[in-house]
Amino acid sequence: MARTLLGALFNRTATATANVPVPFTSRSQSYSGGLFGSSRTAEGQMRAMSSVGTLFAIVDRTSNATALVDWKLYRKAKSGRDEDRQEVTSHAALDLWNRPNKFMPRQEFVEAQQQHFDLTGEAWWIIARRPGVKLPLEMWPVRPDRMTPVPDRDAFLKGYIYTSPDGEQIPLELDEVIQLRRPNPLDPYRGLSPVLSILPDLDTSRYAAEWSRAFFINSAQPGGIIEVPQALSDTEFDELRDRWNDQHKGVGNAHRVAILEHGKWVDRTISQRDMQFVELRGATADRVREAYGISKTAIGDFEDINRASALAAKAWFAEQQTVPRLERIKAALNFELLPMFGATAQGLEFDYEPPTPPDPEIEATQLTARANAAKALGDTGLWDPDDILSAVGLPEMRRAAAPAAPAAPVASWQETVAGLLGEDIEAAMRWEAVAHLDDNTCQPCMDNDGQLYRNRAAAYKDYPDGKGYIHCVGAEYGNACRCKVVKRRKAKDEE
Repeated sequence: MARTLLGALFNRTATATANVPVPFTSRSQSYSGGLFGSSRTAEGQMRAMSSVGTLFAIVDRTSNATALVDWKLYRKAKSGRDEDRQEVTSHAALDLWNRPNKFMPRQEFVEAQQQHFDLTGEAWWIIARRPGVKLPLEMWPVRPDRMTPVPDRDAFLKGYIYTSPDGEQIPLELDEVIQLRRPNPLDPYRGLSPVLSILPDLDTSRYAAEWSRAFFINSAQPGGIIEVPQALSDTEFDELRDRWNDQHKGVGNAHRVAILEHGKWVDRTISQRDMQFVELRGATADRVREAYGISKTAIGDFEDINRASALAAKAWFAEQQTVPRLERIKAALNFELLPMFGATAQGLEFDYEPPTPPDPEIEATQLTARANAAKALGDTGLWDPDDILSAVGLPEMRRAAAPAAPAAPVASWQETVAGLLGEDIEAAMRWEAVAHLDDNTCQPCMDNDGQLYRNRAAAYKDYPDGKGYIHCVGAEYGNACRCKVVKRRKAKDEE
């Protein structure tokens, strides 16, 4: 099957038309008819790329941006978090994706299939295998106009038919084809192309360009009528036409004075200004960009732009245009291609490197916020430092050795004891117990009033949630404890 398919793809003539009978053709993607403009065929949609400059720029930019993104293979983590995954650097699926076939690397493969998708709403990958080997060995992007789904009343989809350039029809199984499509609300088997929504605009752009070309070729004037008082013989008619063309046709003869014998010139021209072709072609370009959701900046039309707005436009293009295309490819890789490798692909997944460019200001703000969050968690004394870093999204850091303290002057033993028992120890105590003193205060609470604690954890051990002394006996008499712990103020420490 693989040899037959590859022979049809590359070893046969490509000049034959693909308009041959097929078992099934959807109404939304009828592959017959003209080649451009009013033609709604997939072939006509693909030809439109080389006929309208704005469309070419859009498809070229989106397909290039999608193809340039790097891909990696990961083993999923039990936690389900992306940052805990392990990269897999050696696997048959990774080799296939990096080199789909011996004639094209991954970048060319992705660019080709993305052109098909952006123009027709569909992209088709053909999986090639050797006889008796289940593992995929090669992948090929093929033209959408040569692929036809074969519906099944019970199983929804029975398979596919590939029509070769010389008209041969080759049946393909479900595991030999991967289809990417933009969902079509009228046809579950085919994709929907943005080109279909702008066919009149594409025609307008082409006709405006041809009119402008004819304006310069045909005497730089759209035309007029020569009236003669009597009928001319064939010889006289041919002579008048030839003399007029020799003297006035072409850009070099534009605006020459016309001298007519026995005739009258009646002007029937419409000037370029009247036709407003510049505005017309500009409006057409706007409609094309509108269909694809592309801004002028995205295709290189820069007006009143600075560095900040350029970075914003680049980030917008990556987020709104490139990422959705990458997600569609990612789904095809993980849910259709990887399962073809059997048990060796269990727990693996492809993922792409984020195409969104970094924003220095946002990164600095996020780093500051994470550092502040880490400090706040560390001040509680309740959490392990490594767990704190992981929770706030900071990398693990090696703890630096404590710097050696400078040599201090030798103090007397009285000064040493006073320092240990006095101000130094007291200054390290950050929390203080505060009792509500009155006639109803129990003795344990009175005794613990003013007790100092080194950190919040120690204080909350005696006062859960910051209030209510655990040794209070007021509860025995139906009275709730009114004591609490508060963080000491610097002013009080200094006193």
